[in-house]
Amino acid sequence: MTATDTPETTDVLVVGSGIAGCSAALAAARAGAEVLLLTKAERPDDASTDWAQGGISTTRGDPAALKEDIIAASDDTADPDAVDVLIETADEAVEDVLIDTLGIEFDETAAGELDYTREAAHSERRILHVDAATGTHILRPFLNHVDDHERIEVRQDTAALELITHEGRVHGVVSDEDATGTPIYAGTTILATGGIGALYSRSTNPDDATGDGIAMAALAGADVADLEFVQFHPTAYAGETPFLLSEALRGEGALLRNAHGERFMPDYHPDAELGPRDVVARAVEAEREATGEVVLDVSPLEFSDEFPGIAKTCRDRGIDGDEIPVAPCEHFLCGGVAVDDRGRTSLDRLYAVGECARTGVHGANRLASTSLLEGLVWGLRAGEDAATAGAEPEIVEAPDLRNRDPDLPERFAAEKFTRLQRTMDEFLGLERDPDEIARAGAVLRRLKGEVDAYIRTRTARDLYELRNASVVALLIARAAGENPESVGCHSVVEDEPAPEQTAND
Repeated sequence: MTATDTPETTDVLVVGSGIAGCSAALAAARAGAEVLLLTKAERPDDASTDWAQGGISTTRGDPAALKEDIIAASDDTADPDAVDVLIETADEAVEDVLIDTLGIEFDETAAGELDYTREAAHSERRILHVDAATGTHILRPFLNHVDDHERIEVRQDTAALELITHEGRVHGVVSDEDATGTPIYAGTTILATGGIGALYSRSTNPDDATGDGIAMAALAGADVADLEFVQFHPTAYAGETPFLLSEALRGEGALLRNAHGERFMPDYHPDAELGPRDVVARAVEAEREATGEVVLDVSPLEFSDEFPGIAKTCRDRGIDGDEIPVAPCEHFLCGGVAVDDRGRTSLDRLYAVGECARTGVHGANRLASTSLLEGLVWGLRAGEDAATAGAEPEIVEAPDLRNRDPDLPERFAAEKFTRLQRTMDEFLGLERDPDEIARAGAVLRRLKGEVDAYIRTRTARDLYELRNASVVALLIARAAGENPESVGCHSVVEDEPAPEQTAND
């Protein structure tokens, strides 16, 4: 930007285009703000919301029961006040935005009533769904609605590289629209950048889920929390390219069997296949290690009729029969940027919503089909609050980004990512050893140092994504190392001591 250029400003800046970002943009626009929504995505399936299968939970008239299930699934670590915000707002938000505004046609029974399904750790059928591709059926009309709104501008294929900060206050972002960055100033800024799936080699998230919002906020000094709680979904296809096999399959009767054909989940949890995700994921991995394979047996279902989308995906992958090989797969980050009941972070004028935020609802383990609901509820609350905060855009000095050195080799960032993923897979997966957590931290610190050296003189998006991923990976390792207690998704195991040697050995 030259001295004669007029800086770009907006009332509310939203970064991210999943359900949380769209909800925030809609609420801010409804409150009278001019909104700019930036997104790295070029198509809907670049957003994690589009990949969400199961559905969106409601209270179905019994908020107390939903609260009890959320807290139980969290290993009794969820913040009760945050859960109250969710359950007290849930049904109104679903009715207002998804049904009345967007006209989502959730599945119905033959009698023409809403068809509620059940998923793991839910005590009753309360989940609205569209086949098992609910995220797609919500996000695409939502994006169209937001894109058509007169107060919202959507800018695709645009990444935020850095937050613009001054004296503990956030004033917008620097985007990658120019080779040395483009400052965009905002009265308030809302991060809705999604999760961290790209940090692991197997994930149910898009490849660009690199933890951008968490990294930018942390580097700017925002508080983060609960980053050790990385949730692994127990039933992803075990082949080279994983895809999610919705929890709704088990909710409708699908069974888990080991390589001997034995149903094993009753030995691990009273609710068997419908136990909490962390319990089922560790059980699946244990049986895979003990017997060689675990399959999801869908023979109790009318699979093709009840779940046509998943059945087609299986056929397209050449998976025949009723037994689908499964393995745990990174799915969701329960922690993130610490926020309050309006999505406000510890930095003035900065909000965070969706998977990049830590609201306290999930604690150490998330209950199925609450992620879309949390994104919707906190997105609406943050968007309204950001629009009514009365903050005017202020022009302050933006970070000085440079792009003076030659481009790096084409595979540079990808090769570094592979190293990062191997470290996360090996040392910060389903089960963690304290010594290995420390080893991971050392590897990740070296990796971050290498990336920092290159990023000082280059503004390439893939380098910034690598920077963000390395920052978040290091934060996860640090949080895991500081928590010696096994709880929820964070399972700490000590290596067994080697047997003592004797003179006869």
